[in-house]
Amino acid sequence: MTTLEEMLIKRPVNRARVDEHKAAMNTAVQVHALRELRETLNITQIALASQLEVTQARVSAIERGDFERASVDTLRRYVEALGGHLRVEVELGDDRIQIG
Repeated sequence: MTTLEEMLIKRPVNRARVDEHKAAMNTAVQVHALRELRETLNITQIALASQLEVTQARVSAIERGDFERASVDTLRRYVEALGGHLRVEVELGDDRIQIG
């Protein structure tokens, strides 16, 4: 039987791929939480889109993790419509600066 150590020698871990997968999993968890919160509040994507003055497709995209294309203002209004507060933070090395 091959040990873990032997297996890692034959097939080393690609740290970049692990980090990429980890980031994707974190995004999946975050967007699931947003959708789940909206559904718990019995708010449809259509109703939320109307309140935010965006399309239902935009709400759907946010809930699929398409944050890069969403404006900070849209994300803020999305979170506030669910009763929350959006916090935007810049991370520079060990420093964290809240900017919104």
